[in-house]
Amino acid sequence: MKSVLVTGTSSGFGLVATIELARRGWQVVATMRSPARRGLLDAAVAQAGVGDRVHIETLDVTVPDSVDSGWQQALEITGGRIDAIVHNAGIAVAGAFEDLPNQDERRVMETNFWGVLALTRVALPTMRRQKSGRILVVSSNSAYTGEPANSIYCASKWAVEGWAESLAFEVSQFGLDVILVEPGPYRTEIWENSPRVLPEGSVYTDFLRRLEKAIDERVATRARDPREVATVIADALETDSPRFRYPVSPQARIGLLLRGVLPTTWHRALVSRLLGLDRGPGRRPT
Repeated sequence: MKSVLVTGTSSGFGLVATIELARRGWQVVATMRSPARRGLLDAAVAQAGVGDRVHIETLDVTVPDSVDSGWQQALEITGGRIDAIVHNAGIAVAGAFEDLPNQDERRVMETNFWGVLALTRVALPTMRRQKSGRILVVSSNSAYTGEPANSIYCASKWAVEGWAESLAFEVSQFGLDVILVEPGPYRTEIWENSPRVLPEGSVYTDFLRRLEKAIDERVATRARDPREVATVIADALETDSPRFRYPVSPQARIGLLLRGVLPTTWHRALVSRLLGLDRGPGRRPT
């Protein structure tokens, strides 16, 4: 039985990936920051009938002691071998950069970037000794281009992708694969759980209200089933020769195709038009 540690499993991609991998026979160490939030995962595990293959543990990727203890607990559960890590824990904060509190920006980077690095660093000695293993990062199509009112989230995903591309050079000699899974818009709790910063009297109020309305409408009509992402994660861990990058959803595949091809000013004008940001007070014509 192959074993995998998954972070951020209380909801979203982490939850559905846990269930998909367990159904396929993997031993899953499903971790989350707060065990008080395990209710949804417990219910999904029971419904799928995979309780003998899912072990729920506490691991906060932003706390070094928690990373160390979580990894050691996972090794005890799996008998000292872990074949894969799925770095899924992630958060977002929406708002104009000028309005974002510094502590919120740091919290996003600590979770989405530094947390991935911390857990990988703890795991590498074990995986090197095994001479095999896969390090899979759930990134985003937000790593392709900038997005309005999403600067810190985009920055975190751009950063983790640059790190992953570099790490792949270093660890391939030990039989380790680094993999990026890049979803487009999917129906996960991150849309509801992410703070939306709009201070009273902000100069960006009109801009952000129009943007929020447009994005909520697009998510409601175009967001896809997150189980598609879980399937891609499981396939990437099981295939003999995984690709480095897996864009998931038509929007992500188109975005990857256009990255580096469409000039940034053209992209900005296109997105502004699609979201209605080229209209309203103070807008320059595009």
